[in-house]
Amino acid sequence: MDSKEVLTLVKTLEKSKSDEQTVLEILSRLDKEVVPTEKLLRETKVGVEVNKFKKSTNVEIAKLVKKMISSWKDAINRNKKLKQQQQPAKEMDTTNANGVSTDKERTTSPSDATVSSPKKQTKFTSTKPRNSKNDGVNTVVYNDKLRDSVVKALYDALAKESEHPPASILHTVKSIENEMYKLNNPSINERQYKEKYRIIYSNIISKNNPDLKNKITNNDITPDYLVNCDPKELAPEHLKKKLEEIKKQNLFNAQGATIERSVTDRFTCGKCKEKKVSYYQLQTRSADEPLTTFCTCEACGNRWKFS
Repeated sequence: MDSKEVLTLVKTLEKSKSDEQTVLEILSRLDKEVVPTEKLLRETKVGVEVNKFKKSTNVEIAKLVKKMISSWKDAINRNKKLKQQQQPAKEMDTTNANGVSTDKERTTSPSDATVSSPKKQTKFTSTKPRNSKNDGVNTVVYNDKLRDSVVKALYDALAKESEHPPASILHTVKSIENEMYKLNNPSINERQYKEKYRIIYSNIISKNNPDLKNKITNNDITPDYLVNCDPKELAPEHLKKKLEEIKKQNLFNAQGATIERSVTDRFTCGKCKEKKVSYYQLQTRSADEPLTTFCTCEACGNRWKFS
């Protein structure tokens, strides 16, 4: 099943939340026909939509969703391990235990950060506060002042209070910077490169969003998604909900208050003498003055007012 078919099913699933039978049919089809890959899940967000039914009151739906999520995670992890095993041994040995490059022939091209990511193997502990200096990591990767300063800043932000090995964090940081470089080459568009860096860095160090840093270092959020997604997508769940509420409220306010009209036969149109008249009342003067009544003849459209 390709991404277009998956997207169609995701949209149908979203519209059919109240129809349990349809939901079950769509979930069953996704379970049987979807071959999960990181790219497919990221492009279609099918995992996000399916996960919404995890706590369904329908036992069959909830059970199927848990099974799907578990099997998809296992498939993604297997693919990652397979890619790592297929990497040449020489390529895997170009970084030492402290994350320092040992290959003298490495270049400063953007593809420099494309080697497979070292996974978190054992908890890394340090007696000193974690940063590139205390971890013994060389962040001079490209011999470019701006790019290397970004690598250092991102490493220090992600390493702080982390238990991931230096090599793993350095690889993640280089991959993030590499995606930034591909999106906005600083030699061509330095302003946008710096702007993208500030957005990512401020989100990583935000005390209101501690989960983001863990998701990045655990590879739950890929460098490609981190760099190219809408910054709002990086916000914590509680803030996303608040932003959505504000958006709805602003939309409501923008529509303006509607005036409720009533139709009566108590008034007679002075123009056509019909008695089908709609009216509403407003306080147009001081509070101790009577309301002003605005009338509209439903037959001829004639309008008048009186107090």
